[in-house]
Amino acid sequence: MSDSLLPHVMQAYVQAQGPLDNDRLYAAVAQSAQLSLDLFEEKVPVGRSQQPVNLLKRKIRWHQQTLRDANVITRLSDKRGVWFLSQPESKELNRISDGMCVLGFSTRLGIAIIGSCKDFFTGYNEPIHAIITSPPYPLARPRAYGNAPVSEYVDWICEMLEPVLTNLVDGGSIALNISNDIFMAKSPARSTYVERLVIALEDRFGLCLMDRLIWENPSKPPGPIAWASKERVQLNVAYEPIYWFTNNPDKVLSNNQRVLQPHSDSHAKLLARGGETRSANYCDGAYRIRPGSFGRQTAGRIPRNILKHSHMSTQHRAYRAACLAEGLPAHGAMMPYSLAKFLVEFLTDKGHRVADIFSGSFTMAQACEEAERNWVATERVLEYVKGGANRFRNAPGFDLAPVW
Repeated sequence: MSDSLLPHVMQAYVQAQGPLDNDRLYAAVAQSAQLSLDLFEEKVPVGRSQQPVNLLKRKIRWHQQTLRDANVITRLSDKRGVWFLSQPESKELNRISDGMCVLGFSTRLGIAIIGSCKDFFTGYNEPIHAIITSPPYPLARPRAYGNAPVSEYVDWICEMLEPVLTNLVDGGSIALNISNDIFMAKSPARSTYVERLVIALEDRFGLCLMDRLIWENPSKPPGPIAWASKERVQLNVAYEPIYWFTNNPDKVLSNNQRVLQPHSDSHAKLLARGGETRSANYCDGAYRIRPGSFGRQTAGRIPRNILKHSHMSTQHRAYRAACLAEGLPAHGAMMPYSLAKFLVEFLTDKGHRVADIFSGSFTMAQACEEAERNWVATERVLEYVKGGANRFRNAPGFDLAPVW
């Protein structure tokens, strides 16, 4: 009973839209949890003094203190036992505290957790077939959601990944979208934190690097401004890397047949005429073309490891519109929906489970939903979880947890 009441206590403060005293809190919990009011009057002797106490009210007050410790509620300064939902100051966001995890919403295929991946996955015991995520970049000027500094970034990523990796199945994949554009202080030279991270993941966890996938971003703004536009010593950036690892390359679950692309017009014509009609020899015999080469009919062409995806999508437009309508902040660094769906389908099969440990706008979870993959997503910022829920309103089995 005690643990199951926490969402109802949180829901009471969310719906109160103002300060809530304990009597109104008890009544709200009774209504949402469908408890008889008589239970709130029963008392039993407790402790050495055998003082009569209502255990149900005491459990609710414990949850009240848990929410206080998580910075979810704040006490009205001049009144005892009166609390209200904490509000962000300026651009600050409400983050759940370390050690606390609460269900935000769920569907038939997945669950969204308000909490740190480190805390949640420490006690998680379901198989995970892929970890696909975009951690906060180690920016010198953090965005609203914050990030670890570059000097601590490698250890921080390893710390976050460690409990999740214990559930990764043999041959499972890890895909990390991180930034290549982190520079040394006051210098046009790039940081080598990425290289150090790759080596750390190999040394600490025995992971094998499968590829450095290149996400070409046609909508990426010009930059770095200081070094490309002002000092003129750098080129404008156009891509971000996605580092793909596995714990067993001999049994890796990826399959390029799940992400075949249409043949080009020229290749379609080549197939139509039965392949090459010429003989040719290139690169001192390294490449040979014979009559009939490239003439076998296939379902499509295998994608190259340079992936061109734009941020523009109906899914992201709908997400931003829903956030605007509810007065919620939209996440400022969303992965393109088409890229998320490509990674999900390439690295996993239907029925597999994907973990996104830095969910942000819940793009990856939505891609899993459409691709019929199970998913589990964690995110510490309450506003992002509530905004992300709007992506799933029409998903089978959608259920918004009582916390809202």
